[in-house]
Amino acid sequence: MDSRRSPTNRLLAGLAITLTAVAVYSGYTITQLHSLQELQARTIDRNRTDSLLLLRIQNNLNSVALAMRDMLDGSEPYPLTAWRGQFQRIRTDLEDALIQEERTSPLDRNPDQRRYLLDSVAQFWDASDRLFALAASGQEKEARALVRLSLQARQEALSTAVARLLVQNNETEQAAAAHTHGIYARAERNVYLFLAAMLVLISLTSLYLVQFNRRMFLQVAAISERRSELAQQLISMQENTFRSIARELHDDFGQILTAIGVMLQRTGRRDPDLREVQEIVQSTLEKVRSLSHALHPAALEELGFESALAQYLPDFERQTGIAIQYEKVGASREVDRSVAIQLYRVMQEALNNAARHSKSTRASVRLRFLPETVVLEVEDEGVGFGSGERPGMGLVSMRERAEMVNGRVEFLDRDGGGALVRLTVPAAPEEAHA
Repeated sequence: MDSRRSPTNRLLAGLAITLTAVAVYSGYTITQLHSLQELQARTIDRNRTDSLLLLRIQNNLNSVALAMRDMLDGSEPYPLTAWRGQFQRIRTDLEDALIQEERTSPLDRNPDQRRYLLDSVAQFWDASDRLFALAASGQEKEARALVRLSLQARQEALSTAVARLLVQNNETEQAAAAHTHGIYARAERNVYLFLAAMLVLISLTSLYLVQFNRRMFLQVAAISERRSELAQQLISMQENTFRSIARELHDDFGQILTAIGVMLQRTGRRDPDLREVQEIVQSTLEKVRSLSHALHPAALEELGFESALAQYLPDFERQTGIAIQYEKVGASREVDRSVAIQLYRVMQEALNNAARHSKSTRASVRLRFLPETVVLEVEDEGVGFGSGERPGMGLVSMRERAEMVNGRVEFLDRDGGGALVRLTVPAAPEEAHA
């Protein structure tokens, strides 16, 4: 097949495009995931931690508000200085919460808001210190006025500032959540687009491969058909050549050797020394006749397949030393000449393979006349086909001959060792109804 029509380059290009698309998509997805992780770590998680600390600060401010309400209520029989310890505990916890909140506050928070919160807290505690100083000096009335006029207002301003920061954190978290949802939506859309692109690419590649394989198989089928036609033509030419050579050997050389033998026989009556030459000529004549019979048995055309088989098997036994057991099943009937020659050649090739490669001393030839088919089997007790010692071209030749007569040849290994060649040929319509 022309290498220029090979799909290798196109498939490699498609693979490169696919791998590039996978790499680009993977890189984009990883970038999106890293962005999402950074967003969660930098904004969402940080905002949530900061909001918890702001709630802690707000809770402390609410505790201060409750304490100041009790201080102004006057229902408690305690002086204002009795609340100093409670204020100190709240102050300690509030300052610790402010320190932690400063470390976890959002990076995009306005510094002025932070400064305002710290200044307001400092001013509140300064006023608180003045409150308890006045109360300690016995100025309860002035101290209570300071609570009403200054501390409560500062506490409300601090609570408002903290609430504003909580609202900002909540808004920031909502925006981050919306951004996260957008990232997920884009990632999901990209997954669907990528899957669609991969399906399209795989479909196009599969269609291309199907079309290419279809063309390739059609070409292979055409080549196989042409090869089969060529092989059948070669076999036909071979048979014609064998027939011609066999005829020449039988008619020309056989007659010449016969004439020489007659002349030597006449001469040998007067000269005994020529008898040895006469024997050599006779032996040569027998070999020529045997070769002629092997190339194209005349009995096949004159007497039919079974008679040719009956003549061939004894000669094969004598030449190879392999004992042949012949068996026939079914009523004999005439086999078409074109079928008979192929049956004969397959039988010859199978027995020759047994003699050369099977290492068996016995073989069986079975001929079965069935209603719809004629079956020829050649079986030996040797090494079998699995040994790898059987010739390849002989098997190919038998397959081609079987195809020429629309038959089927099988090469089987026998249980216990040995090989079986089975050729099944459909009977001609007139034979099937005979």
